[in-house]
Amino acid sequence: MSRVSNKHKNKAVRVLLYSRFPFSFFPVGLTTLPVLCAISLALTCLISQAEESRKSPDLIFHAEASPLPDDAVSADWPRFNGPNDNAQSPETAITSKWPASGPKLLWETKKGEGYASPAIQGNLLTIFHRKDGHERIDCMDATRGEPIWTFQYPVEYRDRYGYSNGPRASPVFAGNHLYAHGVTAWLTCLESKNGKKVWQRNLGEEFSIPQYFFGKGSTPIVIKDTLIVNVGGSEDRCVVGFDRLTGKTKWITKDSWGASYSSPSRAVIHGKEVCLVFTGGESRPPEGGLLVIDPENGKKLARFPWRSARYESANAVPPLPIGDNRVFLSECYEKGGVVLEFDKRFTPSIVWSDQTLNVHWMTPIVFDKALYGVAGRHQQGADVFCVNPSNGKAYWRDRIHWTDEVDGRSLNLELFRGAFLKVEDFFICLSEIGSLLIVKMDKKGWKLISKHQLFFAPGTWTLPALSKGLLYVMQNENDRRAGQGPRLLCYDLRKR
Repeated sequence: MSRVSNKHKNKAVRVLLYSRFPFSFFPVGLTTLPVLCAISLALTCLISQAEESRKSPDLIFHAEASPLPDDAVSADWPRFNGPNDNAQSPETAITSKWPASGPKLLWETKKGEGYASPAIQGNLLTIFHRKDGHERIDCMDATRGEPIWTFQYPVEYRDRYGYSNGPRASPVFAGNHLYAHGVTAWLTCLESKNGKKVWQRNLGEEFSIPQYFFGKGSTPIVIKDTLIVNVGGSEDRCVVGFDRLTGKTKWITKDSWGASYSSPSRAVIHGKEVCLVFTGGESRPPEGGLLVIDPENGKKLARFPWRSARYESANAVPPLPIGDNRVFLSECYEKGGVVLEFDKRFTPSIVWSDQTLNVHWMTPIVFDKALYGVAGRHQQGADVFCVNPSNGKAYWRDRIHWTDEVDGRSLNLELFRGAFLKVEDFFICLSEIGSLLIVKMDKKGWKLISKHQLFFAPGTWTLPALSKGLLYVMQNENDRRAGQGPRLLCYDLRKR
């Protein structure tokens, strides 16, 4: 009988612990039966251990997901704002009506600090958060929430204004890799299947990046093989393009404007693919605005200032391409919204502007020749707008509001500075205290289709993610009513 080395034994055990055993049938004699029974018992124990090892003490499983309809169109949600960077999902067979008990909760898992959205590729779901003094990337099964791998590193950050000390930027899937940009500007690339580190750079140290008001909060974007980050470092190193496979610096766009909390987006202007970066860090006097950059070489094609004169202000809304070589920008502190049009030389001109279209951080949505968004710097007074993107004229503006019975009390609730994504012909809206809504909106007005109070937790500012009919919602603070701490919750929105 041949011997098996320890190396191969360990390998066999690892495979066993993370795989289900395929059993084959073969003739069994009486003398071999006790041996086979012992082997079967051992295998059963090991499989049980394997399944137990895949569970997490933070995970609560509630129900199995409904089958995905055969004719359903499904998609990944690989980065902030979804597969097309516009907070719109191409999925179909999504239910818009729920029972009184709300959409079916499949599972929930505890999470740490931070405001980052989940990212989904295939059946891999990742969240980026802070736990026990570490920035942590957790990968789990997107359907059942079971942990797959974890990558973490120590981080020291304390928010100057008392907000969360966790990451703001969302993880990004591209090809076989996952990217994360931390609150202190650690930039990390991992193999998405196993969490193995490919490369990591401390941009804060390398580029002498200041803390800014709320740390670093811009989600990177991948265009072809370039990972683009609004760095905002010293010596006017404003935007940097990295080789996404090696982490090496490919180019640097120089500008005195610092790093904002807006995430770069891509656009096609006059047939050319460009990267739009809405910059603006902490400076005296405040400065910032839109940079249009060639993603191939970092060349600055256009520069348009758009920033409040207030020192304590920030640009946080992603620049939104709206067609016809036009881009919508918005900030909430003073300037409001503006639509720019670029000529063939990439010279920008203002088409229209409106100081009252002051979006704080959510991503506005263009749908059926109308522009939708939430305006308002503060929770009180925030409302939803629908305007003509061609000229800025309002179709309507209103608070999306309703009444709910909670613990025998009648509560008047509203969306506040909520976030929404569009799927099929309706919007999935999440209020900043945890109300989940299905709303139909068009140029004539809005209609509330379904509503459910998921929790009562302030700071619910994270855009949900939708993939394969499942909705992922981040609760960032403690539930003031039920007491649960921050969680990731998965809901079944598949049509039955």
